[in-house]
Amino acid sequence: ALLDALTSELALSGYAATETFGYSVEQLESSQVYLVGVRTAGRLVGVGGVELQDVGIGELKRFFVLPEYRGTGVADALITALIEYAAYDGIAVLRLETGDKQQKAIAFYRRHGFVAVPCCGAYLQSATSLCMERRCKPADGGQTARTVENSGADGASK
Repeated sequence: ALLDALTSELALSGYAATETFGYSVEQLESSQVYLVGVRTAGRLVGVGGVELQDVGIGELKRFFVLPEYRGTGVADALITALIEYAAYDGIAVLRLETGDKQQKAIAFYRRHGFVAVPCCGAYLQSATSLCMERRCKPADGGQTARTVENSGADGASK
C-alpha cells in the first residue's frame, strides 16, 4: 500500500510514468534491496530500501513516509537505519534519484549529507531526475551487516 501511495503521489506531482523509476513489489522481492519499515501503533507508516549495486555502491530505493507522519522523525529514523546498513555492508557511496519537483525531499536528503551529482545510468536521459549521493563511513572492524547478523554477539541485527 505504501508503494502504491508513493506512485500516486508522484503522479499527482506531475510526473509521467516514464519519469518515475520505482520498483514494484515483485522487483523488490527479486533484487538485492534491503528494505526497512517503520511502524507506529502497529501501522506501517514509512518504508525505504538500499539496493546493492556495484562493489561499494548502493542506491536508495522506494523511500516514502505517509504525509501525516512527515516531520515526526519517521523519515530520519529510516534514513539513519539505511545509511548505517550501507556502511555495515561495505557500501562507500550511497546514491539516490529523486524528482526535480520534490523540493522537501531534496532538502531532507541534503540535511542527511547528500549532494547533487550528475545523473547516470537509467536517469541519464530523464529531464526530471535529480541524482544525489553521500559517502558512508566504513563500519568498525570492517564487518558487514551479514557478518553482524550471523555473529549473534549481542543479539542485535540489521
